[in-house]
Amino acid sequence: MSVETLKPTGSDPLNFFWFIPTSGDGPYLGTDDFYRAPDHAYLREIATAVDRLGFGGVLIPTGANCEDSWITATALATATERLKFLVAIRPGTATPAFYARLASAVDRVSNGRLLINIVVGGAPKELAGDGIFLPHDARYDHAEEFFEVFETIAKGGTATLDGKYIKAEGAKLNFPFVQKPRPPLYFGGSSDAAIEFSAGRTDKYLTWGEPPAQVAEKIATVRAAAAAKGREVTFGIRLHFIVRETDEEAFAAADKLISRLSDETIAAAQEKFRNESDSVGQHRMAALHGGRRDNLYVAPNLWAGVGLVRGGAGTALVGSPETIAARLREYQALGIDTVIGSGYPHLEEAYKVAELLFPVLGLGRRSGEVISGDFGTGAGLGARPRRIAGLAAAV
Repeated sequence: MSVETLKPTGSDPLNFFWFIPTSGDGPYLGTDDFYRAPDHAYLREIATAVDRLGFGGVLIPTGANCEDSWITATALATATERLKFLVAIRPGTATPAFYARLASAVDRVSNGRLLINIVVGGAPKELAGDGIFLPHDARYDHAEEFFEVFETIAKGGTATLDGKYIKAEGAKLNFPFVQKPRPPLYFGGSSDAAIEFSAGRTDKYLTWGEPPAQVAEKIATVRAAAAAKGREVTFGIRLHFIVRETDEEAFAAADKLISRLSDETIAAAQEKFRNESDSVGQHRMAALHGGRRDNLYVAPNLWAGVGLVRGGAGTALVGSPETIAARLREYQALGIDTVIGSGYPHLEEAYKVAELLFPVLGLGRRSGEVISGDFGTGAGLGARPRRIAGLAAAV
């Protein structure tokens, strides 16, 4: 099908973000073959590409195996024009006042392009390395006190709190945010404690890419919890993407992604997830595939192969642009308005998503001309240039 004939589908267009791989990148999972280090030049290359291609923002992950997300966001903000940066606050690694100053600075440097991702969970062993020794549910009680102070000073007030976990006296923020009253708060978590916290504090709830029926159940639970507190929450989903011109090409690309992955590597990764993580969401991801590679399609076009070795988001939508668009419309009908995507390697897959999938979703703008030459009509034989479907930044 010609790109020019594709029409936008669904109701309101999805907000479509991409991922900055600050722990490294490559074309194969579970191997160092063709590994790409997360040096600044490569991360900048991805950021400038997705800014130009029309992605609305990027998620920058946090963790001991990642380059620092705040410094990375600041560096990439100076290299981009429209891209928003979803950056993590992990309560317990610094005080609310310190994080407020940090976030305000990045919001100002980026001219209002900061989004805040609240990360409370994680592996207890890694958290202990950061000086966090609280059990699972207590971390959310701690986060509640943390954001009581953060919210007060972010909105221009002065905060004093003598809490069980957080103590602050006369905390304030002297350099205000560009965004008012402060940047939006994103959050993801599947436990009861996480949902209760999200319902009272956050603006957008994020789920990993579970089958639609499970996502529907989770959305209903979060909506009810938020309504009980007199609030409304919007919803996003975190997914990998393997999009090709045909379903068959996409299925083959998925197989290739794990073709160098050994059974021993899978077993070691799954054991680590079981023994070192107390994340309910991580356990839900692992349960989709059970560590087995013989039945990875857990819903139509929803492939769990990434989760065989990757922690966190472990599912990908696999197929042609039309097929994946249909799957995304199913999630959109449940209430999802934002997609945070990724693919291996992240530079090339960003182009594939933007060039193949975006036109079907009604994202991007038509612009540009084919110039007569190797890639133009007539291959340099004097044919008149024609308009083609190009991609510019979505607003």
